[in-house]
Amino acid sequence: MAQTQEYDDKLVAVLEALWGDGYLSPGGNDETALVLQGVELHGQRVLDIGCGTGGCALFIAERFHPVEVVGLDVEPGVVATATANAVAAGVADVVSFTAVLPGPLPFDDGRFDVVFSKDSIVHIADKHALAREIFRVLAPGGVFAASDWMAGSDEPPSPAMQRYEELEGLGFGLASPDRYFAALRAAGFERVEYVDRTPWLRDRTHHELQQLDGPLRAVLEAAVGLEFLEHEVDVWRALCAVLDTAELGAGHWRAHRP
Repeated sequence: MAQTQEYDDKLVAVLEALWGDGYLSPGGNDETALVLQGVELHGQRVLDIGCGTGGCALFIAERFHPVEVVGLDVEPGVVATATANAVAAGVADVVSFTAVLPGPLPFDDGRFDVVFSKDSIVHIADKHALAREIFRVLAPGGVFAASDWMAGSDEPPSPAMQRYEELEGLGFGLASPDRYFAALRAAGFERVEYVDRTPWLRDRTHHELQQLDGPLRAVLEAAVGLEFLEHEVDVWRALCAVLDTAELGAGHWRAHRP
């Protein structure tokens, strides 16, 4: 599906109200820490694919003390915000952000020790090409650790899923866990692991809908306007519907470059 909506100031305001400053996907610092649990990050070089407004990268820098974190995103506006956030947090000597065009990663082979991504690969249709690129930019012994939103299967989407994607308008390339496994293994990764997080995402999304339609309504209506807020409430209702049937899910990935 083509992207019809951008991560502009209004959408960022809604998402950060739900998910915390710097976060354009759910779970905040706790979910980021869970994705990275057991990964050696101290003194390492980290790539964050789909960095958004920088919450994950800043958390990684402050909590785990890598030598470098590089964040990439295709949205120049969120990259500018992430850069300002890094300066404000006093970590701009370690963390940098770059706006890129879709396609091959702009780095030499073996450039990073860890490649991280939080709920961003869902926007990239060609999982095999991306897996090859992640493998390429990882040093031998490097780790890929990510969370992502998943399709329940690779069957054609139901009317409910079509409605959700149309309302969301952010350009999804949804794929099943089977397709991710195939892409990572074909790229050369070993010890590929997946942990299902669909029940967590379903319960959280229902809670978020209650927040949008309740405690957050007044402040968000003042910030983004009634029409935009009502659209986002419709998005969340449609998202709940496909999570309830498990046609949409989520999970954590871990894979190792030999």
